[in-house]
Amino acid sequence: MATFGNLTDRLADTFKNLRGKGKLSPADIDGTVREIRRALLDADVALDVVKLFTGNVRERALGDEVNKALNPAQQVVQIVNEELIGILGGEQRRLQFAKNPPTVIMLAGLQGAGKTTLAGKLAKWLAGEGHTPLLVAADLQRPNAVNQLQVVGEQAGVQVFAPEPGNGVGNPVKVSKDAIKFAKDKLHDVVIVDTAGRLGVDADMMKQAADIRKAVDPDEVLFVIDAMIGQDAVATAKAFQEGVDFTGVVLTKLDGDARGGAALSVASVTGRPIIFASTGEGLDDFEPFHPERMASRILDLGDILTLIEQAQKNFDEEESRKVAEKFATDTFTLEDFLGQMQQIKKMGSLKSLIGMLPGARGMKEQLDNFDESELTRTEAIIQSMTRAERQNPKLLNGSRRLRIARGSGTSVTEVNALVNRFEQAAKMMKTVAKGGVPQIPGMGPVPGAGFGGGRGKQQKAKKKGSKSGNPAKRAAENAALASGASAPSAPAGSGFGLGGGSGAAPTEEEMAALQKMLGGGR
Repeated sequence: MATFGNLTDRLADTFKNLRGKGKLSPADIDGTVREIRRALLDADVALDVVKLFTGNVRERALGDEVNKALNPAQQVVQIVNEELIGILGGEQRRLQFAKNPPTVIMLAGLQGAGKTTLAGKLAKWLAGEGHTPLLVAADLQRPNAVNQLQVVGEQAGVQVFAPEPGNGVGNPVKVSKDAIKFAKDKLHDVVIVDTAGRLGVDADMMKQAADIRKAVDPDEVLFVIDAMIGQDAVATAKAFQEGVDFTGVVLTKLDGDARGGAALSVASVTGRPIIFASTGEGLDDFEPFHPERMASRILDLGDILTLIEQAQKNFDEEESRKVAEKFATDTFTLEDFLGQMQQIKKMGSLKSLIGMLPGARGMKEQLDNFDESELTRTEAIIQSMTRAERQNPKLLNGSRRLRIARGSGTSVTEVNALVNRFEQAAKMMKTVAKGGVPQIPGMGPVPGAGFGGGRGKQQKAKKKGSKSGNPAKRAAENAALASGASAPSAPAGSGFGLGGGSGAAPTEEEMAALQKMLGGGR
């Protein structure tokens, strides 16, 4: 996530200095801990949390578990990872549901923290989990707050209880109580109460929130906090804990470019777990908070479990089986290609997906330059084709390609490039389906995703051997080729450093290959 970008970079640089050392001296440990302390303070992590964290890391790093480790540097990273998990809350905490529905969830926090949008995200997530949530417009202070919740509720496909117009009109305590009765009558099993926020912590806000809590006796009170407010997060969280108390925390704006110390401070300071994280502006940019996965992301160790879960959630198992069969029988069409692309888009931003891979920070610049609109252009080209053309690309003569280019707002060159990439993808996946390992120039083996392609046209394998006109020189060069001297082997592992090689980040050329594989470049 972008929020931890600077912290991740600083920690990576710190650990880099330890690599290659067979034994770590106390001076090495002290220097590492000092750099970690600076990195955390720069990320706006609360001072008390930093002291506790670095103290634990130092004590463990100087102990036998590092001294006796085969790879001391990796052991230090493991210690830092475990301590990060600790200050992020330890184990994941799930929502607590009432034994007798409806479960009442009250949202509290400062104005501008994103409570109303978060309410819609939570409602949509709960609906996806099989619940029937009801959104309650109890923020009757902020201008147009009621209208905003109604819009968000409509986008999420969730009913909104809004008997009062808001804008200063109506009693939020009465609305909240009436909502519980309405939910019971209409068989909603979860009630989400969106309460009013203020520009700062004040007595009136606290009293109103406390009155609502007393009236509805919620099963969960979620404190919604902006991950980008830095050190103020701790003071705000403490004030809410004393004035209203809360059972869990929701972090919003985790996709921002700020330093993100709130995430590393709130759980530790308040003793309340982080339950959810909002990671973008879309209603689907929302996920349960896993301390161990967040720690892994911060240390650039990847988050493969979340990636797998998103794939399982968005990919239809039966459809994937059919596609695999089509690959094996060489009947994969552009229509299937389009379907695979659309399933991938459901998983979210391609940048965020790639960012979950281990070592993703090493390709920060390439990811920043990655143009996601290429996927949309590719989609437009295929959708501009007739069904027959999608089923049989051989029909695509010059006039048809010109029509498709005009219909999709692209050029004939881009249409040609897409068809070439598709043909390469089909060949590659046929190889995968038969148990082979395909190659993409500059990227090594490619995992068997349901889409892909190489860089432009595949180059024909050149016949090995010297073309020198000098017989002596030709013999020498052929001898060198035979011994392998002039054909250095590619580094082990994939282009993302996931294999057993050096773990180097992909080059710009490799990222270009990936972009062309996924959506095509102009």
